[in-house]
Amino acid sequence: MSTARTSTAITLSVWKALLLREAVSRLSTGRAAWVWLLVEPLIHVGFMLFLFSTIRMRTVGGIETAVWLMVGMMAFLMFRRTGTQCQNAVGLNKGLFTYRQVKPVDTVLVRGTLEGFLTLIISIILFAGAAMFGVNMIPADPLAVLEAFFGLWLLGAGFGLIASVGAELIPEMGKVVGFIMMPMYLASGVIFPITNLPPLYREWLMLNPVAHGVEAARLGFAPYYHAVPELSIGYMYGFAIIMVFIGLALHVKYALRLKAK
Repeated sequence: MSTARTSTAITLSVWKALLLREAVSRLSTGRAAWVWLLVEPLIHVGFMLFLFSTIRMRTVGGIETAVWLMVGMMAFLMFRRTGTQCQNAVGLNKGLFTYRQVKPVDTVLVRGTLEGFLTLIISIILFAGAAMFGVNMIPADPLAVLEAFFGLWLLGAGFGLIASVGAELIPEMGKVVGFIMMPMYLASGVIFPITNLPPLYREWLMLNPVAHGVEAARLGFAPYYHAVPELSIGYMYGFAIIMVFIGLALHVKYALRLKAK
């Protein structure tokens, strides 16, 4: 005698299957695809460390330059990689929508979860590698660091949910998103200390919720870090939750159009 599965059981089964599919695809597309996950942040950090060593800046905000750069870079990548992968999820999984159990939002959520997990693992590997070379990469408050990284992942997921709908309904949206990522990179204080700016300009930049996550991650590594006075972890989470709800609402509203595109 067979029993009908509940909608929750069906959704969990779909997510499990999608997660395994995405993991295999993400780590085996092309030769040594997984190596690029490590190489990209290493190139960024190495180049910026070269610049900072050239101008002989050994500390930023009271902490080592290497720690400041690496933590800020990986924190921002948690947002950017999650948002970018979520944005492309619908377009790359069109063939799966012939199965009525698979919804466009499922592919976005699963892809974002996988990317967040991979970025966290890569961060741990890079931090451990830097510690082996004598850099003090042991966080003073690991829970605060995880709180900041999770908030940035939530921001990326919310951003990706919205962008995934926009990219399918408005083809030019993908180019716009790619264009704004570089200004976002600069405005989030990843490669320059926002604390050095005049208060008026600093307050404007701190309207960017990603900057709060980046600063919070650094503060979790070193409590004596001179973070910006406007830092608010609650602001980042509030912004992220609103974006997630907007993204989910858009997916509900345009679900049929996303499947049919």
